[in-house]
Amino acid sequence: MKNILILLFTVISFCGAFGQSQKLTATKIDSIHLDCDQFLGYDPFGFYYFIKNNVLFKVKEKQSFEYKNVSLGRITKVDLLNPLTIVLFYENFNTVILLDNQLNETQKINFSEIPIPITVAAIGLASQNQLWIYNSMNQQIGLFDFLKKEYKTVSIPFAESIKIYHTDFNTFYWIDEKNNWFTCDPFGKIANKGTIPSFDSIEIIDQSTYLFSKNNILFYEDVAKSLKFEIEISEKTFKKFYYKDQILSIFTSEGITNYKITIP
Repeated sequence: MKNILILLFTVISFCGAFGQSQKLTATKIDSIHLDCDQFLGYDPFGFYYFIKNNVLFKVKEKQSFEYKNVSLGRITKVDLLNPLTIVLFYENFNTVILLDNQLNETQKINFSEIPIPITVAAIGLASQNQLWIYNSMNQQIGLFDFLKKEYKTVSIPFAESIKIYHTDFNTFYWIDEKNNWFTCDPFGKIANKGTIPSFDSIEIIDQSTYLFSKNNILFYEDVAKSLKFEIEISEKTFKKFYYKDQILSIFTSEGITNYKITIP
């Protein structure tokens, strides 16, 4: 009995230690002064994207491009997944603008004017010339072929409203109002990834990992590996964070600080 109690105590202590956040040190790379309202991210070619006075900018050293469309109101969402096909969403006008790599408009899609109108509440670039769509009219995910101008519903209706969403070519990710995390593939298969901790802001990276902030403390979590790290950075407050390819960008009122972080 004594040996069993010792073993049980050891297991509980082991689990408790790993239930706590481990520290992950971020190594500062550089800082960039950036005067903008919203930092969006960067692409593999070294261009930074941001919004200033409702104008989208793309800059690198002495190169600069911009896009504005005052007739459509405020920019709601910018998808930078493919820098050759940038997606701008203007929710108030139910409209999407597609841009090329020099921010020239290549296509304008008003979803109120397609053969079967839909009301878009979330959007992102998908594979094969398609856009992920969350249609708030039926609370379902669909795919819109922007070359053929064809729309198809792929998911069943949602039980809860979307709180946060993210997309890549093959997956629509979302967190509902109860902090439940789900994914949907192009065939409409939905997977429940579990419950997300309370957060102030969050960035979903892939099927199992995400970064989130709470009370100006930044965390990285991998649910598949049961790993959670607190990321140590020098900034005490920040407006936004952005992570890609082990580079963490912290956006403050003074600009952007880039860190290198290595995830075990």
